[in-house]
Amino acid sequence: MWAPGSRREQRHLDQGGPISSETRINERIRVPEVRLVGPNGEQVGIVRIEDALRLAQEADLDLVEVAPQARPPVAKLMDFGKFKYESAQKARESRRNQQLTVIKEQKLRPKIDQHDYETKKGHVSRFLAAGNKVKVTIMFRGREQSRPELGFRLLQKLADDVAELGFVESSPKQDGRNMIMVLAPHKNAKAKSKAAKETESAES
Repeated sequence: MWAPGSRREQRHLDQGGPISSETRINERIRVPEVRLVGPNGEQVGIVRIEDALRLAQEADLDLVEVAPQARPPVAKLMDFGKFKYESAQKARESRRNQQLTVIKEQKLRPKIDQHDYETKKGHVSRFLAAGNKVKVTIMFRGREQSRPELGFRLLQKLADDVAELGFVESSPKQDGRNMIMVLAPHKNAKAKSKAAKETESAES
């Protein structure tokens, strides 16, 4: 594994190419000393680079520079190949989560009647339960524009009514003739919704 890292990393070095434009490992760390961190996060202290490289080799691990701007730089003993794999997995998962996040929109009037309100609230609840964000827009017309508090109270009521499924990510704010609020789902909103449906099915 070592000198410096996996065989693939060694071949890359032999060809003269950089392992990473940001991360230096093992013999590519060309400084007199480093602040060494052990494989389990323990602080070893400031050691000569030769000693740090020896410890890495003895442990069959890599010496990875994790804070190059520090004085001296901070380096950690770890399996660099495993670290890169796990980092790539996390990055892919993060991108997947971003792609799955959809922003739905629900429009209301400030003087909405109760039946229409319940219908709109149902839509918002389903969007949140599906893991989607919801942009709620209050549309003002004519003299309604002089009563922004009506829109604010309506948005606050809606946020309270769906609080089990989502939270206010962006507080109500005026946007031209409209007032906008963004609701985001709780992380366990999908699980709660599924459990509720299963309970209803069992009771029916």
